[in-house]
Amino acid sequence: MKPAPFDYVRPASVREACGILAEAGGGATVIAGGQTLMPLLNLRMSQPFILVDIAGIEDIQGVSAVPGGLRVGAMTRQADGLTDALLAARLPAMVMALEHVGHHQTRNRGTVGGSIALGEPAAEMPATAVALGATMEIASLRGIRQVAAADFYLGPYMTALEPDELLTGVIYPHWPEGHLVLFREVARRPGDFALLGMTGAAVLEDGAVARIGLAWFGMGPTPIRMVQAENALLGQALTDIDPDTVARLAVADAAPFDDHHVSAEYRRTVGHRIFRRTLREALGLKEAV
Repeated sequence: MKPAPFDYVRPASVREACGILAEAGGGATVIAGGQTLMPLLNLRMSQPFILVDIAGIEDIQGVSAVPGGLRVGAMTRQADGLTDALLAARLPAMVMALEHVGHHQTRNRGTVGGSIALGEPAAEMPATAVALGATMEIASLRGIRQVAAADFYLGPYMTALEPDELLTGVIYPHWPEGHLVLFREVARRPGDFALLGMTGAAVLEDGAVARIGLAWFGMGPTPIRMVQAENALLGQALTDIDPDTVARLAVADAAPFDDHHVSAEYRRTVGHRIFRRTLREALGLKEAV
């Protein structure tokens, strides 16, 4: 099929893009990499009056150090994130998640901001932002506002973005060198959206968990922070951690559901198993005899 007719604009600045969005009054759609949007347009599941192409806005591209962390521009290509030295050194959890986003071909066009702004419940990038405590940088003609990743997702494909707003970047807080990455997903085939998965990071000091951030994807209508599991781990000596008990708390934080892929019970059972295994491997815990 072919998309419904629309006007196409390619703004050169964030302000120009926000001006177009404001004037459109909800009739505009932003295109970044287009890996999700183009099929929706061709199927006429999305019929905007104006398509706003933000690929030419330079100051929302790339990774840069900012006070207290790293800023990843919304137009940063996923493939570029995989080879970025700053991300590799300071946010390996994000790099690990990026390796599982789509396929090599789609990552060449897909963007970090596009994946995060879409709000797909089974996607890796939104959950990683939640787990690592990221903050969304959102622009409009009214100025810049910041929204915590945990507050950004309201439901499946629903975010805190207003029609006249543009996601310009994601700010990840500093995680100390040498922190641990906890990531695992289950998918039918490499590149498919995950049936379920977990992502996060941990910091160990003196044989205990000094900092922890964990989130589920594909386990509810939005990325879900594992609050009970984090609280159970924080401050605990490695010798006192029971992976099975913490795994039960992690699943209790989730909201598994039935769909045409698998059942809620499958998600509960497999979620418990991958959490237990990932935690044990990441923290170097011995398996119970």
